Amino acid sequence: MTDALSAPLACEAALAALIEPDPSRKVARALALRADLQSGYLRIDPAASVQPAADSALPGRPDKPALIPAQQMPRRNPRDPKGHAALLHSIAHIEFNAINLALDVVWRFPLLPEDFYRDWIRVAAEEAEHFTLLRTHLRDKGAEYGDFPAHNGLWDMAEKTSADLLARMALVPRTLEARGLDVNPSIRAKLAAAGDLRGAEILDRILADEIGHVAIGNRWYHWACARAERAPIATYDALAAQYGAPRIKPPFNREARLKAGFSAEEMAWLERAI
Repeated sequence: MTDALSAPLACEAALAALIEPDPSRKVARALALRADLQSGYLRIDPAASVQPAADSALPGRPDKPALIPAQQMPRRNPRDPKGHAALLHSIAHIEFNAINLALDVVWRFPLLPEDFYRDWIRVAAEEAEHFTLLRTHLRDKGAEYGDFPAHNGLWDMAEKTSADLLARMALVPRTLEARGLDVNPSIRAKLAAAGDLRGAEILDRILADEIGHVAIGNRWYHWACARAERAPIATYDALAAQYGAPRIKPPFNREARLKAGFSAEEMAWLERAI
């Protein structure tokens, strides 16, 4: 085990993984971040400050996929081989973005409890595992990550909330990523109906892990609200309006959201706020 005071900083390793453009190396760095923290090779110092070099792309991403507005994304028919691959590609891109989102909060927001950083390092590694599963499955279908266009909605919200921890927790894990809990069952059903049982299995794994990830977002959102002495529901409504977050509409995966830490009161508010 490395001496605690001389061990490299987890925030530096997270930033290095974030700016890495190659998907395979990004995955390897995210997995190593979790393993090195668990082994004691890396240390968490909430007071440490790290900044990307001026010429660093944030986040690092490959030249492909081409990024287009969400409204221009083509429809995908999972019963057509190309449409099926495009659907898997869109999910893989979400998971690639999710790696970056988790890495970003580890270096960006200092002076928080150590458990905050441990939580998001775990999330980054699990998102890397999801991306790897989907990328491998995509290759089995004769395609590669980058073969289809994608949109950048998740990262766009991360940029909007880059200076506001409360807004980041409210509008990324509790809004955009929580939406994945709602749509996962219908996408899984489409894959299964098209005969893609392996794809359906991967969606099952993702849903189980994402419940935990959204729960982490809920935990730290409520922690940040308590620290700021703000009411969670009213604050969420104000932040969604301030940052132009999409209005989430039903159907909701109520069971998954409750497991992920949404209260019955919050669910009732979501169902009314249409």
